[in-house]
Amino acid sequence: ECSLATKFRQYGAYLLLVQLAVACSSPAPEQAPRNDAAAVAANEALAADEKLVVAFGDSLYAGYSLGEGEGFAPVLQRDLKAAGVAAQVFNAGVSGDTSAEGLARLAFVLDGQPRKPDLVIVGLGGNDMLRGLDPEATRANLDAILAELKKRGIPAMLTGMLAAPNMGGDFAGKSNAIYPELAEKYGVPLYPFFLDGVLGKREMMLPDGIHPNAEGVTALTARVAPVVVGALK
Repeated sequence: ECSLATKFRQYGAYLLLVQLAVACSSPAPEQAPRNDAAAVAANEALAADEKLVVAFGDSLYAGYSLGEGEGFAPVLQRDLKAAGVAAQVFNAGVSGDTSAEGLARLAFVLDGQPRKPDLVIVGLGGNDMLRGLDPEATRANLDAILAELKKRGIPAMLTGMLAAPNMGGDFAGKSNAIYPELAEKYGVPLYPFFLDGVLGKREMMLPDGIHPNAEGVTALTARVAPVVVGALK
């Protein structure tokens, strides 16, 4: 099997191509944020024996350009059920969100849940990287998110992202180190690269080359789900 370092180089090279394509094309319109109030109302039917999982991230979590039931949250919910875990997964993904924007809405999302979540999966930072934002600012925002979850006694999990190599070695080194170092600091599970096994496979990606299609979501969620199951136990 390829080493993690080899995978980083492979995916990093592909991310470079993606960035070049994005830079040379018109930006795709962002999806409007999901209606959090409506989603929370649906969760009020949460059974006493069901786990409440919040998928808190950007467009990769939101289900960008996908049909109902095809995004990360609903597919993860089905995978958890198949693994014998009764859970509702609340989609708190907002397309275009940076880590700063995620931090700004964290309290609103948490306070709107029918009860304290059993797990919050945090997947932010990809937009920070694509926009070339200071990795130290991204780290500070994600640190603040994890600190707030810890303060509230809510278990957390991180899914990581990789920096494109054209950002420079210093930027990539600082950016890629954020997730494992914060996972260790807070003692939370980490899935190192959210798009592992999907990015670079055209049959699993939307035409923009950045977001997974329905097949890609199914593939990546199958990899992430066991880590979520472990976190819930």
